[in-house]
Amino acid sequence: MPVNRLLTLVISGALILGITADPAMAAGEPTPTATPTATPTATPSPTATPTPPVLCGVCFNPGAFSLTKANSLWVVANKQRPLNPITYKPVIGYFKGVQVAKVTAAALTQMAAGMLKAKAGTLLLNSGYRSYDTQVAVHDRQVARLGLKAGEALAARPGYSEHQTGLAADVSAAGQGCTIQVCFAKTKAGKWLAANSWQYGFILRYPDGQTPTTGYQFEPWHFRYVGIELATEMKSQNITVLEKFWNLPAAPSYSY
Repeated sequence: MPVNRLLTLVISGALILGITADPAMAAGEPTPTATPTATPTATPSPTATPTPPVLCGVCFNPGAFSLTKANSLWVVANKQRPLNPITYKPVIGYFKGVQVAKVTAAALTQMAAGMLKAKAGTLLLNSGYRSYDTQVAVHDRQVARLGLKAGEALAARPGYSEHQTGLAADVSAAGQGCTIQVCFAKTKAGKWLAANSWQYGFILRYPDGQTPTTGYQFEPWHFRYVGIELATEMKSQNITVLEKFWNLPAAPSYSY
């Protein structure tokens, strides 16, 4: 049978069977697969940038303690401000056998260690807590010795003394002399305490030249515990007197 006629019969048969010839298949080429469509991912919503916290090294809170209650760390006792109650007694602690308020004893121990480390001397406590009755005797003795005006420039009336709070400390240093004298300011210990006591929560309560405000002569041996927070704030503001720091009236003398 001629070739052309045979080919015609084959094609005709394919058409009858419903088969469509694929030229690519006939050429031996693979059938391309469909390219998958990528599913778009949702764009993430931007997250809010967190607000950084307000940081504060030592935030001073002027309302942390009362200025009037006798049991307050920041009580201001002077010739115009008697203690309330007037016969107040603190929780007692001891520094080298001498009574002071318990919080003062702990702070004195730390300050003594710092002073010793700095080779400024060995801290001694000559007078700490004095009861109301003890202050009666101290006041009367000084007035009898010096007269009313001079005596009260050195010793408070009972009920008006910082010593009754247990927060006051009359200090000295072993072997350096000038105990409870103005010359203590020139000793190695006196200079170190004046410069560094604030780091332990103390202030020099009756600075030189402040008698018209405090009512007391310069007492370089008399330190008052107010806590590190207040002592640091007074240091940073360069204010040395409690009455001036708190904008309180001067107290040069008693009101009666």
